[in-house]
Amino acid sequence: MKTEKNLIKATLKFRKENKKLTWFYSASSIVFLLLFIVLTIYAPFLWLSYIFSIGITMMIVRSFVIYHDYAHGTILRKSKLAQAMYFIYGIYVLAPINVWRRTHNYHHRHIGKFFKPSIGSYPIFSKEKFNKCSKKEKISYLLVRHPLVMLFGYIFTFIYGMCLYPFISNPKKHFDSLISLLFHFLYIFLIYYYFGAHRVILVVIIPHFISSALGAYLFYAQHNFPDAKYKSDKEWTYEFSALESSSYFKMNKFMAWVTGNIGYHHIHHLNPSIPFYRLPEAMKSIKGLQNPKTTSFSIRAIISCLRLNVWNEELNQMSN
Repeated sequence: MKTEKNLIKATLKFRKENKKLTWFYSASSIVFLLLFIVLTIYAPFLWLSYIFSIGITMMIVRSFVIYHDYAHGTILRKSKLAQAMYFIYGIYVLAPINVWRRTHNYHHRHIGKFFKPSIGSYPIFSKEKFNKCSKKEKISYLLVRHPLVMLFGYIFTFIYGMCLYPFISNPKKHFDSLISLLFHFLYIFLIYYYFGAHRVILVVIIPHFISSALGAYLFYAQHNFPDAKYKSDKEWTYEFSALESSSYFKMNKFMAWVTGNIGYHHIHHLNPSIPFYRLPEAMKSIKGLQNPKTTSFSIRAIISCLRLNVWNEELNQMSN
């Protein structure tokens, strides 16, 4: 425990943001996102439109991670311009900031516990609890964790989970969820009306489908991997959740750039106040963070993660 506390203390010096660098990364990601949208619509050749469509996808992912840092209060905390920019961005990506902040903060406070409600996280049942569930409860649990649900994260995670369900549950509290839904379908209609169905597919469907699927899988695999450890509420500690329930996602430099260093997830959970661009620096400087539990985009790693369903208390590991 003393070692874990010392690790958190060692990360504190990496919390300070470079405002100029933050604004450069934040603004450039939004500008490139808008640029790729325009280029996809007006590209003179269809093959170019497909390339620019992938550009939209990449910038949605990158800007989302930066948005995620803003929602934590890690960057641009007092900026009114950033507040407006990321409010609009949250509406655009079907993750209004009120819903995202509430669910994601809950996730940080409780990830690594297998008896807590699955707010902002994929549910984790112990094997014992799963065996005691009714058939309906088992199907519901396995369905939420099913690879197809991740693949169609655009519908299940964002349209339903971030917008439709919160608004139905509490219309006054989550009125921005309705705004997000209305904007999204108005956006689709306007592109269809002025540029046709093909541009809808290239500008909206492909980018949102791929980015949502990637985001859903990353969110899953960062906490559901073969070496992950979970505990009951009484045994759980915040440091444990970062070091034992969160992974370092190995990826090449290009994917690390696209995903805004979210692969350094064990460090992010240990101290979410570290800006995304300082996470590699923190890992390089702190020896205690250099041997984390890992996963990757390899086929073997993906299959290993997706096979996991429950926490086996007897084996002290995730199992199928």
